[in-house]
Amino acid sequence: MLRAVMHLIHRELLMALRQRSDILNPLWFFLIVITLFPLGIGPEPKLLARIAPGIIWVAALLAAMLSLERLFRDDFGDGALEQMMLMPHPLGLLALAKVIAHWLLTGLPLLLISPLLAILLSLDMNTYLAVVATLALGTPVLSLLGAVGVALTVGLRKGGVLLSLLILPLYIPVLIFATSAIDAAGMGLPYSGQLAILGAMLAGALTLTPLAVSAALRVSVN
Repeated sequence: MLRAVMHLIHRELLMALRQRSDILNPLWFFLIVITLFPLGIGPEPKLLARIAPGIIWVAALLAAMLSLERLFRDDFGDGALEQMMLMPHPLGLLALAKVIAHWLLTGLPLLLISPLLAILLSLDMNTYLAVVATLALGTPVLSLLGAVGVALTVGLRKGGVLLSLLILPLYIPVLIFATSAIDAAGMGLPYSGQLAILGAMLAGALTLTPLAVSAALRVSVN
């Protein structure tokens, strides 16, 4: 079972490397959004630091959504999704492997370029560490919750708008607690409570979303 999961993750990464726009587009979108704010409102460090939590997390949320639609759609189109459903391994586990690959391609690059965010938005070290911690805990939740919406709309020809309507309300708690943690760090206050809630969200999403994705895929395909 572990070999099947690793093989599926490896397959997803190889397919993404052949279509590098799938990796670069969300990353470029995130960087462009982050860069436009200092250009638009001015380079005042205090103002940038004050609005940084909202900027970072709205950009991360939109960047994650930009690449969500292809999570299962290509497999649905070429019949690979039906083959996954016929495999002896649990469908939820295979779907989780695809979500992990999605996060490696979209969430992990955001973590890697986070030092650039500290420079562009004039963040101090404590705030920067909060940004890294919230991105590490929150972006996997975005991928997991988004997979449920993609699974529900995979059989629809124009499911992009419906996908946004389905998953945006689910993203709001992540957005609230992540920005709250960064705000608290910027004011020198403890933010371990917000990180604990994000960690609980991640644990709950890892436990429940594979089951929800599996059920949604079976409904959409059948």
